Amino acid sequence: MNISKQDIDSLNAVITVDIDKADYQPKVEKILKDYRKTASVPGFRKGQVPMGMIKKQYEKSIIIDEVNKLLQDTLNKFLVEEKLDILGNPIPKPDDNFSWENDKFVFDFELGMAPQFDVDYNTKNKVTFYKITADDAFIDEEVQTIRKQYGKLITQKEVVEDARMVGTFSFEYKGEEQEKNATIELSQIKGKVNHKKFLGKKVGDVIALKTKNLFTDDHELMHALGLDHDDAHGFDVPVSFKITEITTTELAELNQELFDKLFGKDKIKSEKELREEIKKSAEKQFQNQADQQFLNAATDYLIEHTKFDLPADFLKKWLQIGGEKQLTEEEAIAEYDRSEKGLRYQLIEGQIAKENDLKLTFEELRDYAKSLIASQMAQYGQPIPEGKDMDEIIDRILANQEEVKRMQEQLMSQKLLDLYKEKLKYKTKEVTYKDFVAEVYK
Repeated sequence: MNISKQDIDSLNAVITVDIDKADYQPKVEKILKDYRKTASVPGFRKGQVPMGMIKKQYEKSIIIDEVNKLLQDTLNKFLVEEKLDILGNPIPKPDDNFSWENDKFVFDFELGMAPQFDVDYNTKNKVTFYKITADDAFIDEEVQTIRKQYGKLITQKEVVEDARMVGTFSFEYKGEEQEKNATIELSQIKGKVNHKKFLGKKVGDVIALKTKNLFTDDHELMHALGLDHDDAHGFDVPVSFKITEITTTELAELNQELFDKLFGKDKIKSEKELREEIKKSAEKQFQNQADQQFLNAATDYLIEHTKFDLPADFLKKWLQIGGEKQLTEEEAIAEYDRSEKGLRYQLIEGQIAKENDLKLTFEELRDYAKSLIASQMAQYGQPIPEGKDMDEIIDRILANQEEVKRMQEQLMSQKLLDLYKEKLKYKTKEVTYKDFVAEVYK
C-alpha cells in the first residue's frame, strides 16, 4: 500500500492511495473462513460448505467493506502524521475506469488546504473603544422609574396627562374580530390629536382610534394588540378601546424606607448616594456592552484587513456534496457566500490563538463557573455556597456539554478582548448611553 500527496497549488492538493491485494486479502480470507464455519446451506453440514460457494456469495462485498475500512484508516492516519491543515473533508475524485473486479485499487482525493497568513494588528484606522457614562439625564430617568415602580396607584375619575389605563381593544385581524385586554399609559400614545381623544374620558367610555401612528413605538402596538412582529410595522386598521380602569401613580418618596427596600438596611442613606449607586451600577453594565462592541469592531477590522485566499471552488464542491442532503450548485454557492466571513474569522481566530498561545485550562473553566454561580447567588440575595456544596454545583454545570461550550466561548472571547486591547491601536471615545446606542445601533 502506498499513499502520496501532490500539491496543485498552495490551496489545493490531491492525495493518492494505492491498495494492493496483499493489503486486504489476509483479512478477507479470515472473514471468509469464519463465514464458512457458521454458514448454513441446504445439502451441506455446518462448516462443510465448499469455500468456492462461500466466496461466490460473500467475497466481493467483504472486499468492498475491508478496502473502504483500510482506505479510511490510512487516509486519516496520513492527515494526522503529516499534520495537514485542511478545510472541510477530502473529496473522492470519480474514476470512470474503476472496478471492484480488479485486485489493485487506486483512490484519489481532493484536498482544500488552509491558507498560510500573518495577522496584521497595525490598524491604520483606529478601532473605537467606547467609554459609556451615565449622565444626569440617564440617572434622572432611573430615579423616576424607581419612584414609579415603588409608587402608589391612585384611582382617577377621568383620564389625565399622566394616566395609566386598563381596557379592551376591539378590532379585526386576520379576518376575525379580536378583543385584547391591555394596559397602556398616555405617554405611550403618539401625537396631540390622539391624546385629546383620551383626555377627560371616563371608565366605560369607548374611544375610536386608528392603529397607524397610534403608539410612539410599533412594538408597543404589537404587545397591546397581540400582533405578529412583521404585521405590527405599518399596521393600519380602525380599533376601539373601552376603558375599564384609570389610575395615576403617586411617586414613592426618596426616603430611608425605599433605600432599604432597594439595597438592604442602611446601605444607602441619601438621594446623593442613591444616584451614585445608580451611576456605578449602570456604568458597570455599560462596560460589558462597550467591551462587546469593541470585540465586534476588532473582529470586523481583522476580517477586512487580514488578506488571504481560500480554496473557494473546493469548498463550494464540498458544501454541495458533503452534507446529509446534497445541494444544487446554485445552493452551494449561496451557502458559501453566507459562510465565508465566518470561516475567515475562524481561521484568523485560530491563527491568533496559535501565535499567542491562547488556551483554556480545566481550572480556568472551573473558576469561571464558580464566579458565575457566586454572581447569580448574590443577584438573588442568596448565600454563596462554599467547599463541597460549591464543588457539587460546579460538577453539575460541567457535566452539561452545551453549558461547557457556552462558557468556553465566553472565556475565549475575554482572552481575545484582552489581546486586542493590547495589540490593536484604538481610540477611546466617551459618550452617554443614549449617544452610544445612536452611534452603534443606528
